[in-house]
Amino acid sequence: MPRGDPRIVGATVDFPSPQGRGTGCGYLVNPAGTAPAGGLPLVIVVHENRDLDPHIEDISRRLALDNLIAFAPDALFRIGGYPGDKDKARDLFGKLDAGKTREDMLAAARCLKSVPGGNGKVGAVGFCWGGGMVNFLATRVPDLAAAVPFYRPAPASESVAAINAPLLLMFADTDDFVNETWPPYETALKASGKRFEAFKYPDTQHGFNNDTTPPLPGRRGSVWWRSSIETCAADRSIRSARRSPPDRQCRSRRLPLKAFGR
Repeated sequence: MPRGDPRIVGATVDFPSPQGRGTGCGYLVNPAGTAPAGGLPLVIVVHENRDLDPHIEDISRRLALDNLIAFAPDALFRIGGYPGDKDKARDLFGKLDAGKTREDMLAAARCLKSVPGGNGKVGAVGFCWGGGMVNFLATRVPDLAAAVPFYRPAPASESVAAINAPLLLMFADTDDFVNETWPPYETALKASGKRFEAFKYPDTQHGFNNDTTPPLPGRRGSVWWRSSIETCAADRSIRSARRSPPDRQCRSRRLPLKAFGR
């Protein structure tokens, strides 16, 4: 989806991060036109360990096209931002201060709540490194409206009790490093009475939602993407995932998600 699509309005914006690195930066995308009374749902989009690359910008535009206000913060902003090459971006992640980067993401979520045209209810979706950050945000943002982490290890078990957001967790079929963290995470979620649903999608590998890399190009219409959209929508549940159920190995109890009220 091109940057200049007339159906959306995108801009690069800064935000204060006093507990992080002072100032953060990200890509904010709104549906074009006047927001409805009550505002639109808000979603923070957390990138992979390839930074805020063209793919994540495109993800943000797709969300805006589905009538959400999307904000994708840039973890590498303070050290130059996306370098134009995914491998170089991955190398730069080793230079980040992990603690301050987490504080930047918390600051991004706080600032997104007050964006004009929004309804004040913020959800989060993230991929790979960003999926881990979404798990982290769920443990630290008490009023997070929904969390959709894609293929990333679980947060520390002792932090699970702090989660209030309903969770939709996405796992690849072949992803041992991530998937081996799921059983204790599931146990901790159940023990704490949390609302969640998890899916493992057959014949997929880590990174399956990224349609710019092999082995799954052009799959943006797949059930996992529609499930994510519906989780981040105002008044819908994850019915699409139930209509087209994937492998249920990671299935947990049913989750009626009405994450964001309009």
